[in-house]
Amino acid sequence: MRCAVLFAAWIAVAHGGVPAAFAQPRPDTFVDAATVVPNLMADMHYLGAANFVGKRIDGYERPVCYLTREAANALAKAARELEPQGLALKAFDCYRPVRAVRHFVRWARDVADTARKAEHYPEVDKRTLFRDGYIAERSGHSRGSTIDLTLVRLQDKTELDMGTRFDFFGPQAAPSYSGISAAAQANRAALARAMRNADFVPYSKEWWHFTLRGEPYPDRYFDFPVR
Repeated sequence: MRCAVLFAAWIAVAHGGVPAAFAQPRPDTFVDAATVVPNLMADMHYLGAANFVGKRIDGYERPVCYLTREAANALAKAARELEPQGLALKAFDCYRPVRAVRHFVRWARDVADTARKAEHYPEVDKRTLFRDGYIAERSGHSRGSTIDLTLVRLQDKTELDMGTRFDFFGPQAAPSYSGISAAAQANRAALARAMRNADFVPYSKEWWHFTLRGEPYPDRYFDFPVR
């Protein structure tokens, strides 16, 4: 029996997952980014139902932004650059457990579930989300050095206009998209500039998505819950 269970675990890992019974504890190399990054706000969209799936996502139990220590320290550099401009960072998602990624994949393959289409992918066929790079069977977030975020005003914590909402699937979300207001383009550029200066690399399809250059775990995918 034990051999069968271990074999099942090996199969899961080989396919990019870790079964819940074998999920590892949070490594000491992961930190709560809010304890490191000045003025960081954590608005974890996958903890509740206000996301493209429309449900709380597997693996999210508390509104905590976990990152590798290296990524958190780099993000602090970006925050310090923005502070004199009266701006701060708001995180929508940070470390993402493998089980959450599997939840996304199940949702994406259920093409009949289009409950949040109007808000998140009004012009995109759900069947193309894998092909177009909006949903993946493995996520860099599970390596702990990728973050989804936006800018807020320090004075009142109001989000800046970025042209689209977070987790909008479509060409309008690309950082290079020009069919948005000049103010939104300038806000996207300000976020990207601060993140690049802190050694983060942007994603070409999502203005909110950045990964630390030289991340410490380029080939490891973690599955400890966000708690």
